[in-house]
Amino acid sequence: MRDDRFWIGLSLLALGLLGILGYFVLTRSAPTAALTAGRPVVVIDPGHGGEDGGAVAPDGTEEADINLAVAQRLDLLLHFLGRDTLLLRDSDISLHDPSASTIREKKVSDIHNRVDAVNAQTDPYLISIHQNFFPSSKYRGAQVFYGGNPQSQPWAERTRGNLRSCLDPENKRETKPIDRGIYLMNHVSCPALLIECGFLSNPEERCLLKDGSYQTALAVVIAGSYIQSTQEEGETANVSQSEESVLLHPVRE
Repeated sequence: MRDDRFWIGLSLLALGLLGILGYFVLTRSAPTAALTAGRPVVVIDPGHGGEDGGAVAPDGTEEADINLAVAQRLDLLLHFLGRDTLLLRDSDISLHDPSASTIREKKVSDIHNRVDAVNAQTDPYLISIHQNFFPSSKYRGAQVFYGGNPQSQPWAERTRGNLRSCLDPENKRETKPIDRGIYLMNHVSCPALLIECGFLSNPEERCLLKDGSYQTALAVVIAGSYIQSTQEEGETANVSQSEESVLLHPVRE
């Protein structure tokens, strides 16, 4: 019942917030100057951007655009829930250095700059938003990959369970450790998730991924999963501290 109230409240907040402030979903800049020292920062990475559009669907839909739409909603929602966020890009751009000239140089520079942006934070949590693609159109369903930090896997399991129960009960995809070839996820030490929100190669799921309401629903589930996971971490830490304080008290005979 507690979880039901949590999701109902968060969904109503998201609908009201994004309905009233929908304009700012498309215009809000990354709040780099508003970060509070000593607090966790949710670094939101909309994958690809600029000349690198990522996967391209048969109808021309580019992954980078869907990534950005979901990431902007997630950024806005977490920001208004009182969490510090850092949105790595807020438009269709690459994050490469000005000195990069070739496509390869731009891609290498872009991913290195994303890594640096995450590692520059004192207490970051990384959420990298992507879309999947496969030559066969029959595959569908979101999937969550996690980084090497011990906190990543339980956070991923929580997110995967919520995505399935809230959006796609038939989704049987399990969480997986991130492939060693994914540079960003393997060069940060913080808790990190890479979320493939669905398959652009599946016509039905592509229609959902392009729909603003579904993008909002994805943002709600991802934000809620982060909040639940970090609350659980805090409760665990408080229990450990309480047990330690008991052991430190002298025993009376």
